[in-house]
Amino acid sequence: MVKKRVIFITDGDLYALRVVEYAAEQVGGRCISQSWGNPSKKSGEELVEMIRTTPNDPVLVMFDDCGFKGEGPGEHAMRFIHKQKDIDVIGAVAVASKTHFAEWTKVHCSIDRYGELTEFGIDKSGLPDLETGRINGDTVYILDELNLPLVVGIGDIGKMSGFDAVEKGAPITVKAIKLILERSESSGKRQK
Repeated sequence: MVKKRVIFITDGDLYALRVVEYAAEQVGGRCISQSWGNPSKKSGEELVEMIRTTPNDPVLVMFDDCGFKGEGPGEHAMRFIHKQKDIDVIGAVAVASKTHFAEWTKVHCSIDRYGELTEFGIDKSGLPDLETGRINGDTVYILDELNLPLVVGIGDIGKMSGFDAVEKGAPITVKAIKLILERSESSGKRQK
């Protein structure tokens, strides 16, 4: 059985929806459009059914807890999807935000708003932060627990002072997704 490859995106507002749908087209994948929402509205069970019935690969799924303190619905859904034997979560795009509660996650690398890879975290506007290897955001602390193969930090999807606008080809989001796919393929993660 070839497992369905899934990439988590930790943002779910309307900007994110437009950009993630566009990015999915660029990589020949599919965005679960119904996963958008601020906060997330679909349960893990509902999302798993949508992932399984999607013909394309990879599948991009959005999660957003709208600054909810502790574990919100998006994080519950992430955990449920990650446990499925027929789904291979190959990475996540961790989106920086100014959250009311200091939630953070480790990232393997980040991409700043100019498209440059950096070891530093990234802030909401897509500029390198002071901390190495971590970002502050919403719906992100569970990523450490899931121990995903690659977590890429970026600024606010579709925004970053216009640098990631869908009208410009959403270059930062697309680059982050392509990086996860390349790493997945080069590490021979494709399971049969």
